[in-house]
Amino acid sequence: MISQEEVTDFVKNGHQHYLPHISIDSVIFGYHDQQLKILLLNWIGYNGWGLPGGFIQRREPLGQAANRIVRERTGLDDLFLQQFYVFGDSPYRLTERSIREFTEKFDLAADVEEGNWLFERTLSIGYFALVDYSKVTVTSDFFTDAHQWCDVNNIPDLLFDHNDVVEKALTTLRQQIYHQPIGYNLLPEKFTLPEIHRLYETILGKELDPRNFSKKLLTLGLIKKLDEQRSIGPHRSPYLYQFEKEAYDFALRQGIVHTY
Repeated sequence: MISQEEVTDFVKNGHQHYLPHISIDSVIFGYHDQQLKILLLNWIGYNGWGLPGGFIQRREPLGQAANRIVRERTGLDDLFLQQFYVFGDSPYRLTERSIREFTEKFDLAADVEEGNWLFERTLSIGYFALVDYSKVTVTSDFFTDAHQWCDVNNIPDLLFDHNDVVEKALTTLRQQIYHQPIGYNLLPEKFTLPEIHRLYETILGKELDPRNFSKKLLTLGLIKKLDEQRSIGPHRSPYLYQFEKEAYDFALRQGIVHTY
């Protein structure tokens, strides 16, 4: 639970600890029920949805800041994070109405509203994260009070320029799907060929030939067949597979991972 004193100190003195005018927006992808989803937070004062984000501490490396922000929202650490774009076309992230409602909610002095570091133009560095949906414990921050997971095919009108941020993140994810161990972060440690096939089809939004798909991944040595089977019904016990993380990393270094 965030205390009144913490909120007041952050609003009044946060510029002493965080870089003003620059922030991080996080597109957090999770895979559930054969749907690719993103995490959205409800912003206080807007009655609308936006992406998780945060500010960069003055002496904090950029990648470390992105990890911290995602960890604070999801409870997870050591995740796949990819920086993908810088956004700056939305002049102001907070309107006078949202400032007023924010300060009223936390009973802040009126003079905080004028010229405060939080409410000026902000450039945002976009990162996307891949998380295990089942392990996420969502925690709100100063500016948000609710959350939802939303299918990437049904994104509502988001606040600020966040629809542009999501679109750019999804485009980047699709472009890199065969150049990064995407499935390694979104699937369980052990999976069947149909499961990884459905994941890649879901991300790309198109059908892939099952035989060519599995042959490609096996030929490159990016996944390996295990001596284990999953019983899913009478006469149905498909073999399980695992990502060959070391082989994947080697393939990336040698430049032998190709798109279809």
